[in-house]
Amino acid sequence: MFKKILIANRGEIALRVIRTCREMGIKTVAVYSTADRDSLHVKFADEAVCIGKPQSSDSYLNIPHLMAAVEITNADAIHPGYGFLAENAKFAQICQDHGIKFIGPTAEMITKMGDKMTAKETMIAAGVPVIPGSEGLLQSLEEAKSIGKEMGYPVILKATAGGGGKGMRIVWEESEMERAYSTARAEAGAAFKNDNIYMEKFVEEPRHIEIQIAGDQYGTVCHLGERDCSIQRRHQKLVEESPSPFMTPELRHKMGEAAKKAAAAINYESVGTIEFLVDKHRNFYFMEMNTRIQVEHCVTEEVINFDLIKEQIKIAMGEKISGKDYEPAMHAIECRINAEDPYNDFRPSPGKITVLHQPGGHGVRVDSHAYTGYVIPPYYDSMIGKLITVAQTREEAIDTMYRALSEYVIEGVKTTIPFHLQLMKDERFRSGNFTTKFLEDFKMQ
Repeated sequence: MFKKILIANRGEIALRVIRTCREMGIKTVAVYSTADRDSLHVKFADEAVCIGKPQSSDSYLNIPHLMAAVEITNADAIHPGYGFLAENAKFAQICQDHGIKFIGPTAEMITKMGDKMTAKETMIAAGVPVIPGSEGLLQSLEEAKSIGKEMGYPVILKATAGGGGKGMRIVWEESEMERAYSTARAEAGAAFKNDNIYMEKFVEEPRHIEIQIAGDQYGTVCHLGERDCSIQRRHQKLVEESPSPFMTPELRHKMGEAAKKAAAAINYESVGTIEFLVDKHRNFYFMEMNTRIQVEHCVTEEVINFDLIKEQIKIAMGEKISGKDYEPAMHAIECRINAEDPYNDFRPSPGKITVLHQPGGHGVRVDSHAYTGYVIPPYYDSMIGKLITVAQTREEAIDTMYRALSEYVIEGVKTTIPFHLQLMKDERFRSGNFTTKFLEDFKMQ
């Protein structure tokens, strides 16, 4: 049993980890930047250490400062949450070298799945379906044109170290390749200090469906059902749900087995997510693996009544998992409540929350670090919290979500609540008939 866990993160996920640790009888250490000194995770933890200035590079991404906080508090484990250093192999290795348990996979596992091209090669070797594409990194514009012509357009260029849509360009015909190639490389180099790119066949009318998995230190792997994350804006998820309205029992079984193969291929330890693109014919293709807890883990927890953070900690302590696969018994939907203006191209809206009333009632869960008087800093992700509803059916979960959103009052900053209210009444969304392109023609009213 860990005696004390340092949470190398902030906001709602830090608070989420603190709550589970408290239930398990484990002491917690919060770290915070000077901009977050009044955040709830600082108040709720047993101890708190300031690790630097507001900029992430000076605080939450500053490994020496984090390790110093571990040393002065005598923490014996680090939970990285999501984002920041959660998938940083160097950080995981430093923790291991200093005898501090990194609550997540090993540095080697993170490295194997962190580079998309290496991950793709690993999946091919494991027999997991992947999207057709270049056999390796593109070496020249001429090679890109040749492969594009051979595969047939449309194709998509992707940064091998990519994420969040950076270094990604769709090419509909050969005449667009030169500009797309140079733009993708330049964007990737600026964002990741790595301008290597590769090419894949572009999957039209795709859905983004991911499988939650868990693996222990003894080679046992299981899956815990799927989440549909197709409602996205510029490759950033806004709404997630489980089960997917597009799923069939046969497809769930196939995707679950493929996800377990993917995890077993690297002897995966911890909880994680295998992300797939699924076309309109229900063919699915490996996209990437997230070697951490996901923002949207809550919907899985609600439909199978399971604490994924607790499972993550128990695996890190060396406990065995049951190996049982899970299927959703309920339906859950999550709306990300961001400090953004949906009427103004989702422009960030940092500032002071002057009034806050969070919804409640049967089937409603709110994961948030916000409170009346809380100042949302401009330095980090704009998410204020997550609103999750759960019910027996999808229709009931949507109706509960609409009711909960109607009760959610946040004043002082703009939020995405009006967007979510409109979405819950949209007939295409309610019918389950949507793809990752859904929001391209969605207009706020």
